[in-house]
Amino acid sequence: MTAVADAPPPNLAAVSGILVGHWTHPSRATGCTVVLAPPGGMRAAAALRGRATGTREIDPLAPRHVVGHADAILLTGGSAFGLGAADGVMRWLRERGRGFPVRAELAVPIVSAAVIFDLGNTGAQPMWPDADAGAAACDAAGSDIAEGSVGAGTGATVGKAAGIPRAMKGGVGTWAARAGDIVVGALVVTNAVGDVRDGTGAILAGARDERGGFLDSQRYLAQGGAPFGAGPPSPHNTTLAVVATNAALDKVALEQLAHAGSDALARRITPYGTLFDGDVVFAVSTAARPPASPLQVEALAAEVVPEARERAVRLARGTATTPGLAP
Repeated sequence: MTAVADAPPPNLAAVSGILVGHWTHPSRATGCTVVLAPPGGMRAAAALRGRATGTREIDPLAPRHVVGHADAILLTGGSAFGLGAADGVMRWLRERGRGFPVRAELAVPIVSAAVIFDLGNTGAQPMWPDADAGAAACDAAGSDIAEGSVGAGTGATVGKAAGIPRAMKGGVGTWAARAGDIVVGALVVTNAVGDVRDGTGAILAGARDERGGFLDSQRYLAQGGAPFGAGPPSPHNTTLAVVATNAALDKVALEQLAHAGSDALARRITPYGTLFDGDVVFAVSTAARPPASPLQVEALAAEVVPEARERAVRLARGTATTPGLAP
């Protein structure tokens, strides 16, 4: 396996035909990120592992659903309010005649969406992406993908097991890899209750103790530490990811790929998929290459998802837009 070398650094758009665009609020810690399919759409599925999810148009991703493709995936801040940004993505696609055909002159764009909770991170009047923000993210879509504190990762935070004041900055990251003709890419918005760890198990970003060191959220909670520092339950969570491949996987195999991507996150975020996380992983295929072994594609996902998640927190350092949080 070698890293995709077409456009350094490798990213989700290494899967030819897929484009990614961000919209970032100019003064508040929120934004949205859109993953655009090539014309004609992309096969798509999802795995919902968190227990506090906020989603839209997830049903069409089910293997037995009549709709066979998605035209875009939207990852957005703003909790349920932010789902309105999908209206702008639909408008943008409709103006270009893209969507599920229902009549000769009408196609309905299929835009599946999931949210993170970033309301109130700035302490100011909450703001969230709207329809115009969703359309602007589509206008900005390309193969050069910004990472860090941008788009849906702008208001992201990690390590909130002991409360927001002890959390650190999260963000958005992306990576890709190739094995022969098969390409797998991932884009991850890291906004977790838990800590983010590297391949050795060391904490990269997470909850801090009274001295500013890492608390180790998993151990803290396992030993009876007060969730969220005995404060009110924090809804400011959720890790979202898109895993993409050019291999022609059907929707059943894509659903399993989404679960494999979620498993990769669970190995590096501790704890993961909690009662207060809305974790969702989307898996998409452009079907540009013949079918590959699902195990091969899942193994590639297990490589690129952790790298994208790690880049999300590493590249957010020094670009934090959330006052009071350590980068």
